[in-house]
Amino acid sequence: MDIEEKIALVKRNVEEVVTDEELRELFEKNPHPKAYVGYEPSGKVHMGHVMTVNKLLDLQKAGCEITVLLANVHAYLNRKGTPEEILKIADFNKRCFIALGLKEENTRFVLGSDYELSPEYMLDCLMTAKSVTLNRATRSMDEVGRSMDNPMVSQLFYPIMQALDIAKLGVDIAVGGTDQRKIHMLAREHLPELGYKAPICIHTPILLGFDGSKMSSSKGNYISVDDSAEDVAAKLKKAYCQPGDVAENPVIELFRYHIFPRFEEITIERPEKFGGNVSFRSFEELRDAYAAGNIHPMDLKATAARCINEILDPVRAVLNETAWTRLTDIFWTLRRGSMSAPDFPVSVFRIFPDFGCIRYIRCFRISDVSGIGRFRASSVPDRIMTGQKRLKYVKTYRDLH
Repeated sequence: MDIEEKIALVKRNVEEVVTDEELRELFEKNPHPKAYVGYEPSGKVHMGHVMTVNKLLDLQKAGCEITVLLANVHAYLNRKGTPEEILKIADFNKRCFIALGLKEENTRFVLGSDYELSPEYMLDCLMTAKSVTLNRATRSMDEVGRSMDNPMVSQLFYPIMQALDIAKLGVDIAVGGTDQRKIHMLAREHLPELGYKAPICIHTPILLGFDGSKMSSSKGNYISVDDSAEDVAAKLKKAYCQPGDVAENPVIELFRYHIFPRFEEITIERPEKFGGNVSFRSFEELRDAYAAGNIHPMDLKATAARCINEILDPVRAVLNETAWTRLTDIFWTLRRGSMSAPDFPVSVFRIFPDFGCIRYIRCFRISDVSGIGRFRASSVPDRIMTGQKRLKYVKTYRDLH
């Protein structure tokens, strides 16, 4: 891959590069530059997060060395949970990113707590804080923090730390959504004052949610990587998708940013009486056909659901494996007697409720678990067989959170 091909791949589906000239100069001098993105492990991984994962995949193909920061200290400062809870979510996020296509052997995963608590890091933070105004720090806060009536001082310190992370991780390129632009510009302006180089910044668009507004965990207008195939289909069926609209259409955006970068050809399946199957080899072909009214919204949605489910299947395999491991651990711990529990139907056990593992186990007796080996999380059972008995059971782990 020559420099032109690398730059074209890196710039595919991005909102902006700061700056184009610096990016070209970097690849001319270094065939393997270092790029990073930071994720706050604080909730569901959804298709908005996968936008930056897709860009990391492009950078990896272009020869870049990739660093993923699992920003557990940032999450704690942003009041997203206890340190222990955040670490568990960070490990879950890492496995999701690998399942989405990042090559583990070529990706460096770093916890913020591995270096952010060092005296040298904190000294640089304090020195940066001396030159950043309160107004600038407030503007650089995330949207949620700015909308709070009483944000904490820790949330004002957050952007200074994020800017310094770029220097401490030793990367050349910082990747993020356009909502990270203010922090990246803060880094470009102030890192040279401490003797560090200014990073090149790559910004991806913010996806539309299925209600037509910004995709956000707080709004619930997104596809999560742990959604079932049925959930994905149901969400897309209800998604905003006006006939012929290709400008503000969240389903069209899925094809542009998620599906065509991973599929060489897309086939929309439909009955012969409605025109039969039709295939597209580029996003532009599909976009123009939809704009011309040649594709029905429901056919577009059904195809999007099928393709997104193919992308998410490897993640579901990771989650199902986790769910089965946790489930068997719980049951066999109960059978060994090392966990006290009454011999009557148990209504609730809570196990890692927030990131894809078993949350509720209900309606079984401790004496009835000998048949647990017949259950697999991926088989979607309505009941568990235990000898000659059928016991009611929550359908699958995906219904448990």
